[in-house]
Amino acid sequence: MRYMVVLEKGESSWGAYVPDLPGCVAVGRTETEVKQLIQEAIEFHLEDLTETGLTIPTPHSKSDYVEVLAA
Repeated sequence: MRYMVVLEKGESSWGAYVPDLPGCVAVGRTETEVKQLIQEAIEFHLEDLTETGLTIPTPHSKSDYVEVLAA
């Protein structure tokens, strides 16, 4: 499966979350680190859903960019 991940740069770290998997988040010192951690978090999240007999959500989120003129 392929899930969209949102990456956010903070003051001293990077955060990531998966809109289609509520509660699936990660924080890392670098963008590279947080990408690795969120991939692991997704795998653990899906594994937990499977083990507890819950349905794995189908990915449906997507992202895009919108350009606007700066004021």
